[in-house]
Amino acid sequence: MKPVERNPRAPGGFSLVELFITLALMSVMAVMLYGFGSASHQRSQKKLCSDNLQKVYLAMQIYANDFGGRLPQMTNAATSEPVLDELVPRYTADTAIFICPGGRDSQIPSGEPLARHKISYAYYMGRRLEDAPAAFLMSDRQMDTRPKFAGDYVFSPTGRSPGNNHHKYGGNFLLGDGSVQDFPALLAVSLPAAPGIVLLNPKP
Repeated sequence: MKPVERNPRAPGGFSLVELFITLALMSVMAVMLYGFGSASHQRSQKKLCSDNLQKVYLAMQIYANDFGGRLPQMTNAATSEPVLDELVPRYTADTAIFICPGGRDSQIPSGEPLARHKISYAYYMGRRLEDAPAAFLMSDRQMDTRPKFAGDYVFSPTGRSPGNNHHKYGGNFLLGDGSVQDFPALLAVSLPAAPGIVLLNPKP
C-alpha cells in the first residue's frame, strides 16, 4: 500500500504573522471598548467627576457661611481658576477635586493656588446658595461661555476640544442644592440664564 503523502506546506496552526495580526486586532477592540475615549470608561469617570463636584460644593457651603450666603466672586475674572482659588486652602486643601478624572488636565499639588494652574470645571459666578435648587453652580468644561438653549451643544460632540472633559459623552452639572446632573453633549432643555451671572470656563 502506497503511504499517504503529506503536504509539507499545509499549515498546522497560526503563523507568527497571523498571531501578531490577531493580537493587534484584539488590542484595538479592547481600546475601543475600555480605553480613555470609550463610553464605558467615561461612564465610570463621570461618577468620579460627580464626586469631585459634590466635594467642591461642600467647600462652597463653608465659604458661603462665612460670607453671608455669597459664593466666590472676582471683578473682571476671565477664567474660573482665580475665582475658585478663594476656596484654597482655607475651605479645602484638596486641589485634586478641581481636576476632572475624565479629562487630561494635570493634577495640582495639594494646597497650591488654583490661579497658577489649569482646572477642569466651569463656574457660574454670581450665584448665592439661596438660589438653590435649580441654580447651576458649576459644570464640566463647556464649548464656550455663551448662553445655551435647547438644541445647542454645551459639550463637545466629537471628543475634540473645547468642552471635552468626557470625550463626546456629555458632562456633569453641579446644582445649587448640591446634586449633580449628567447632561448629553446636545441640550434637550435650555440652561437658565439670570442677570449678573457670568459663566467662566477654565483656562484653555
